[in-house]
Amino acid sequence: MSSYSITEPSVRLKWIACVLVVLYALITLVPLLWIIATGFKSSSDAIAYPPKVVFEPTLEGYVNLFTLQNRAGAEQLAANPPTTWYEQIVHDKGMVISGPSRFGERFMNSVIIGFGSTFLSVFLGTLAAYAFSRYRIPLKDDLMFFILSTRMMPPIAVAIPIFLMFRAAGLSDTHAGMILLYTAVNLSLAVWLLKGFIDEIPREYEEAALIDGYTRFQAFVKVVLPQAATGIASTAIFCLIFAWNEYAFAVLLTSGTAQTAPPFIPTIIGVGGRDWPAVAAGATLFLVPVMVFTILLRKHLLRGITFGAVRK
Repeated sequence: MSSYSITEPSVRLKWIACVLVVLYALITLVPLLWIIATGFKSSSDAIAYPPKVVFEPTLEGYVNLFTLQNRAGAEQLAANPPTTWYEQIVHDKGMVISGPSRFGERFMNSVIIGFGSTFLSVFLGTLAAYAFSRYRIPLKDDLMFFILSTRMMPPIAVAIPIFLMFRAAGLSDTHAGMILLYTAVNLSLAVWLLKGFIDEIPREYEEAALIDGYTRFQAFVKVVLPQAATGIASTAIFCLIFAWNEYAFAVLLTSGTAQTAPPFIPTIIGVGGRDWPAVAAGATLFLVPVMVFTILLRKHLLRGITFGAVRK
């Protein structure tokens, strides 16, 4: 008689689960792979119908993304022969490079605003979550609900008041203004997530540190923070994803100095219309920082999602 476990899935269920996971991964990866592939297509291949799956790769899209180009006549092309591989790509289209594009600036704005607001959100959220978790605060439940309610409100509902407030305070189209705005939006999520993690850390650890002569702040830094590292990493990923991908406020409140990549990428225009390879190249590069950040913290993310699921 064969043994049967009520906790261990059967081989058949494992195969079904494996097939479903593979299908889901393929379905979700196809759009991403198509965007990456489009970045290496020529302008004609990108808009070809039926769509081309097999094509000759080129870096035309990336060259168009990082350079500004002008149409040139035969005499001008002859007087300015290409000296680099990317100039050769532009020269073959009958154009010359007039200067660098602003994608690099917009990308750096995304890095500064995204990571800056993430750091502030996690830093302030950790302090607030520790206070709510360890101290007796009057109307604690009401305050926590108020903090959470700020996350429930759709951004478009407060777009006009924020626009007027930023214009009056001189924060429109500034890095500081966007960092403060994204921090305010992400702070409620950070407080709620981190409070749950800190609640799971036994108070006895801090009490033992206080008995050993540590101050409350030293106990917080040397005992609580290392234990909450998993929650901090998970919260940082969620905060960064929002700040990195946010579009509505970036369009409304920035136009030049502090404009981020999301509102800039759709404005990339090529000769004769939208330059889809350049747009796809910009989208591909825009995915890299968040992808790398998430991969580096993936172990903390998986542990953070399941942390506290089983109580001992």
